[in-house]
Amino acid sequence: MLKLEARPQASRLWTWGSPLLALAITVAIGVLLFVLLGKDPVRGLQVFFWEPVKSAYALGELAVKATPLLLVALGLAVCFRSNVWNIGAEGQFVIGAIAAGGTALLADKTTGPWIIPAILVAGMLGGMVWAGIVAFLRDRFNANEILVSLMLVYVATLLLSYLVYGPWKDPLGYNFPQTRMFERVTQIPKLFAGSRVTIGLPLALASAALLWVFLFRTRAGFALQVGGLAPAAARYAGFSSRRALWTALLISGATAGLAGALEVAGPIGQLTPYVPAGYGFAAIIVAFVGRLHPVGMVLSAILMSMFYIGGELAQSRLGLPKSLTGVFQGLLLFTLLACDTLIAYRVRWVGARGGRN
Repeated sequence: MLKLEARPQASRLWTWGSPLLALAITVAIGVLLFVLLGKDPVRGLQVFFWEPVKSAYALGELAVKATPLLLVALGLAVCFRSNVWNIGAEGQFVIGAIAAGGTALLADKTTGPWIIPAILVAGMLGGMVWAGIVAFLRDRFNANEILVSLMLVYVATLLLSYLVYGPWKDPLGYNFPQTRMFERVTQIPKLFAGSRVTIGLPLALASAALLWVFLFRTRAGFALQVGGLAPAAARYAGFSSRRALWTALLISGATAGLAGALEVAGPIGQLTPYVPAGYGFAAIIVAFVGRLHPVGMVLSAILMSMFYIGGELAQSRLGLPKSLTGVFQGLLLFTLLACDTLIAYRVRWVGARGGRN
């Protein structure tokens, strides 16, 4: 029979091999799902893993999806490495979008290009304010940041609905719950003609590089990680857990808010009730599949965006429900959690009499 045996130390091989094994298992289960649903599994895999990368336009759409996922995941990685469990990045994303959208609505025909940096800064500040509420309640009242951040997602969504159904509703929008389209001057500049990829992509990649420097080359980043791994040792070394809490949440809020700003002032171009796209929750999977490392999260953001696009294509071309995207995301997360067992344990075959073979 098979038996789990504790390793003397964590396996470096399986630390990075576990996500690959989890992906392989997810694909295998996906093939089985396609068969059970009466669909050609080869065509299903093609829709998920080939269609999103087969052309320049497809790669552009992949980058559009990956940009917000990467930005949100980078901020979450700072929190998780600091042992701060921010589960409400979706709310910070929405508030960032609201703040950015409100700034964009101030523009008119005479507004100059300075409005674009203002929109991005407004989005970051909005996300920071929303994350700051979590930090304040945890710092002042020792409230559980998991519950607080998660509940604030619903508050943010309701606030967005109030604005687009109420004071910010487009009077010429045929009673649809949406703001008017933003002025052209507020649109985030695109990188290529004929593509929806904006400057958000290089901003996200630059953020990943900055996070690597912050985490692994600065004292502040080292203090955050020590506080997460060994709080008692951090206090002994003179690192402030209070400062780590605020720093982690404000960084996470800023990146989520920036992602929201880039989304509404980029591909969407207005505020609607459909701004919450689940990026804040999917980014949790991106962060852990990427091992909370900037390079790993770049790759996992690409993978997760393939699931998003693949789910949309499966709906239109194979007649499958759009929820298939969530199924693949959930499968990847749970198989990763299972495969991570191999980091601390090795599998042994134990014979009937207790001897190892």
